[in-house]
Amino acid sequence: MQISSTAKAITAGVAAGATAAVTAVQDNILTTGEGITIALAVIGAWGITYAVPNRPTRTTPRDL
Repeated sequence: MQISSTAKAITAGVAAGATAAVTAVQDNILTTGEGITIALAVIGAWGITYAVPNRPTRTTPRDL
């Protein structure tokens, strides 16, 4: 199964944003700084994940 770079980046962005958001709202208040942190986590995850290429698949036993 091969997953596109875009799908990986979107999934990573959602995961990073959700993690940052859960941490930020522990005190039931979302400040501007916490909002910026969430946005940067999402954008950073998108960029880094999209930039890293998928590992090539092995198609023949010789490649093992």
